[in-house]
Amino acid sequence: MRQCGACPRRQAARRSDATRATILAAARERFVADGYEKSTIRAIARDAKIDPSMVMRYYGNKAGLFAVAVAIDPGLPGLSLEPREEIGRPLVRHFLTLWEENAELTALMRVGATDPAAADRMQSVLREQMIPLARRLGHEPEQAQARAALCVSTVLGLALTRYVLRFPASMALGREEIVDWLGPTVQRYLTAPTP
Repeated sequence: MRQCGACPRRQAARRSDATRATILAAARERFVADGYEKSTIRAIARDAKIDPSMVMRYYGNKAGLFAVAVAIDPGLPGLSLEPREEIGRPLVRHFLTLWEENAELTALMRVGATDPAAADRMQSVLREQMIPLARRLGHEPEQAQARAALCVSTVLGLALTRYVLRFPASMALGREEIVDWLGPTVQRYLTAPTP
């Protein structure tokens, strides 16, 4: 029986993909549990049951691994803006779902205050998704930036107190209570006349 020349390459590619996935899973867990500063390549490699050199081979360094591990797409471009007068509440619900389903976002927020790469990662959501969303609502570039920044500051403020600092009063709020409180504020930032 003749051996397929591509078969060993396919098997190697599958092993490589599996190794990458194992490293990413271990890194996500470690970053969430320990934060960026305390997480080490050695600890991540140990969790993944591989040699630390493999982590470096695939991701270069801890910053590179972190960037990939916390690459979360909020999916705002696909969010419906209709009806325009009610976008605030669904947007707040959307962000709550993101925070509750992606523990990596908590790690990213913790690190974002002190690490420029993580801060840039968070700012990319503002640049690449929130500002275009505000533009889709008909705002000029400068207004879109200001409105998007205010929306993000509101949502990140909640995320900081609820998921990172774990303020009891913030954690005690139900999802719909948060939507009821923040939805109109986000709505105003996005659609109210310019002051």
